[in-house]
Amino acid sequence: MAKSPAHKLGQIIGDEIEAAISAPLQEIADEFGLFLDHRHARTARGGKRRVSWADSYGNTHDLDYVLEEGGSDEAFGQPRAFIEVAWRRYTKHSRNKVQEIQGAVLPVVEKYSDYSPFYGAVLAGDFTQPSRDQLLSHGFHVAYASYEVIERAFARGGVDVGSDETMAAIDLRRKVGAYERLRSAVRSEIGAELGTALTDELGPFFNALRESLERRIARIIVLPLSGTSMQFQTIHSAVRFVEGYDEATSPTGFIRYELIVRYSNGSEVRGSFPDKTRCLNHLRLLSRG
Repeated sequence: MAKSPAHKLGQIIGDEIEAAISAPLQEIADEFGLFLDHRHARTARGGKRRVSWADSYGNTHDLDYVLEEGGSDEAFGQPRAFIEVAWRRYTKHSRNKVQEIQGAVLPVVEKYSDYSPFYGAVLAGDFTQPSRDQLLSHGFHVAYASYEVIERAFARGGVDVGSDETMAAIDLRRKVGAYERLRSAVRSEIGAELGTALTDELGPFFNALRESLERRIARIIVLPLSGTSMQFQTIHSAVRFVEGYDEATSPTGFIRYELIVRYSNGSEVRGSFPDKTRCLNHLRLLSRG
């Protein structure tokens, strides 16, 4: 079935927005020595383009961008950030879209909760405040650029993408055709204008992402539930304590280990482990993340 001119115009705008966001994300990835996965033919997934990650139950979820520690085109790394990008022209679709984003991201974040990854959504176009608040209530970092911001950015690049539900198909086709006839240099100018507009709107979002990636372990608290909690500054010190802890000498009987890992940006990861082996495995896993 042929795509409607309204759909084509929306796809043009969405592709330009995604390209404008991809550039600063790549800069951040380079800054922190991370691999930015996006829709492209990646060797690690057999040349497939789609970015898919599995949750704890083996269900796969399609995503837009993943920042990976230790990742490369040939090998998957540990996820440090999951970022979704969504464009919608009319608010009537906004609630469904944010629910779709939640359904894709939250199960994967839960699986990799040991790494406390950043997860966020960049929304552009028409999204209601309640729909944005819904994402915030689930722990998402949310950036929003209104439809007017997008329309002005295209206009500064010489393209009128303004439309509404009453616009005739012939007028929509003219807008699509005008864009498709543009030389690549002019399209690059539009991308630059859009990037500038989005930088103003999305600056706090990228700052939050950087703060998450800059975090360092500030303290590890090990609480054997039969004795006094111990606090350490490094994973190595916590590992040495757990390795040397004699569970048999506890006067009340050993129950489990509780771990609290506090990071420099205020985030926190907790874990409960029934034996020494699983506790040590978790600490060593954190040392690689």
